[in-house]
Amino acid sequence: MALLKVFGKTPTGARLQRIHGSSHYRNGSFQNLVPTDVMRKGTNMLKMFKELRHRPADATPSKPLPYVRTDLKHLPVNQATLVWFGHSSYLLKLGKTHILVDPVFSGNASPVSFFAKAYPGADVYKPEDMPDILEAILLTHDHYDHLDYKTIQQLHLRTNHFYTSLGVGAHLEFWGIPAEKITELDWGESVETPTFTLTATPARHFSGRGLKRGAAAWSSFVLKTPGLNLFLGGDSGYESHFKTIGEKYGPFDLAILECGQYGVNWPYIHMQPEETVRAALDLRATTLFPVHWAKFTLALHPWNEPIRRAKAAAEKAGLPMTTPRIGETVIINQHYPIDPWYDFL
Repeated sequence: MALLKVFGKTPTGARLQRIHGSSHYRNGSFQNLVPTDVMRKGTNMLKMFKELRHRPADATPSKPLPYVRTDLKHLPVNQATLVWFGHSSYLLKLGKTHILVDPVFSGNASPVSFFAKAYPGADVYKPEDMPDILEAILLTHDHYDHLDYKTIQQLHLRTNHFYTSLGVGAHLEFWGIPAEKITELDWGESVETPTFTLTATPARHFSGRGLKRGAAAWSSFVLKTPGLNLFLGGDSGYESHFKTIGEKYGPFDLAILECGQYGVNWPYIHMQPEETVRAALDLRATTLFPVHWAKFTLALHPWNEPIRRAKAAAEKAGLPMTTPRIGETVIINQHYPIDPWYDFL
């Protein structure tokens, strides 16, 4: 039964009715702003899984990753801080408000424990390390490397509210979270809280935890406080939506953008590292923070190739970029770690 729970549930009832009113839901599925194939023509899931089974040795680090042990329950109140846990999971503390983004702490990014296991060193933080009360958990979309059933089960009683893309709330409600604690946002919709404003913005990706794709939306988010403007990218291939978002909602103090798990078989739903830098420039970001790497091997490239390529492209473009260790404290607009720790092997 637990395994079946992991897959979640497709939207029904009032949630499905609201989905039918979305401007980017057509023919039974959410759509990207531009035509987007999940895989390039001539490939298929079976072929891709075979390639992953025979991935190069350097696709996974040969030693545990270095990390910093930070007391997350006592982060400074008077500084806007960020702590990254590898891949796309990170904690924001804005004043007294704790916001946890795409937390995956179960040790793997799949419905089964033997696939997509977390690297040693990248798995040191657990749900019990999180602050006692989370004002919010933000979920960009429903893929296993962003929405983790076991983690949500361990954190939901300590979380005041969940914010997510349209349709993803069906999974959460199926997992026992009250509907009144869930806010779904369609692209362009905003919600205001006493401490922040959150706006859902487009991404170029897809969704699904089983055979059916597109039943729920996928989003990036703009998080705005009285003193900060942050772009929380989720997963996205490169396209003109970054420039549109930058013109409408930018400039941004920090852009947190995917950089990793790209491949020749899926060129439209994830960015190459050079495209990550280009997206940050389109967004008019002051600083780039590349994520979606350093925890799971979901592609065939060397595990630290994304950050090396992104660093080279950012330096060429004159764009400041931060590369914290897992668990290392980032103080937004004040302290951005840049040590090339990823070259430790």
